[in-house]
Amino acid sequence: MANESRPCPCDIGDKLDYGGRGQEVQVGHIKAYVCKPSASTDKAVIVIHDIFGWQLPNTRYIADMLTTNGYIAICPDFFVGQEAWKPSNDFASFNDWMKTRDASKTDKEADVVLKYLKDQCGVKKVGVIGFCWGGAAVQHLMLKNPHLKTGVSVYGIISRFEDKHSLLNPTFFIFGEKDDFIPLEQVTLLEQKLKQNCKVDYEVKIYPGQTHGFVHRKREDINPQDKPYIEEGRRDMINWLNKYI
Repeated sequence: MANESRPCPCDIGDKLDYGGRGQEVQVGHIKAYVCKPSASTDKAVIVIHDIFGWQLPNTRYIADMLTTNGYIAICPDFFVGQEAWKPSNDFASFNDWMKTRDASKTDKEADVVLKYLKDQCGVKKVGVIGFCWGGAAVQHLMLKNPHLKTGVSVYGIISRFEDKHSLLNPTFFIFGEKDDFIPLEQVTLLEQKLKQNCKVDYEVKIYPGQTHGFVHRKREDINPQDKPYIEEGRRDMINWLNKYI
């Protein structure tokens, strides 16, 4: 079990033993994991990975879950070929590593993915979800890209966007009450700023007793008291997407 005091403990619960039902494709200058439902659809969700990158089984599991709910799901490599963080890496180098992977510099990749979804998959409505680093990227994109109908930021690193809250489309924010990386004071401030500045629908929800990474944690390691909140978080995410896409 990972040490929850680490700077960004997305690996709590370890990786799922999961291979994925989709396929890897080339999308412009980046690679992506794509999974499609059996029935045709014009709705898609972009899934933005955490620090462990686009090949993490946990994230692909969530992408496939979206597919079973009727969406085309695509998880692109937003690190653009740079190495994902490894649990074995020295956390003393974490801040320097993060500086080369800026969640607010994801516009080019988002545009390429949107074009792929439109041209190759016939998609007309697109939402975006993201975890940790990807949650921060969601907040950035929801401030910048009007083509994304809605967003779900799952324990996103909100400290990187302290002064930016004018969201373009409805956005749902998921946080764990016991997240050592995102203090509740930050969440409270986010709610205050959104209330003052946001003109679209939004929701900020805190899940009792949950730590960072709880929504896409390995299922076998779920504590009995955590399981209902993990399932609730996933259900809330799907319901939000269904409402706005």
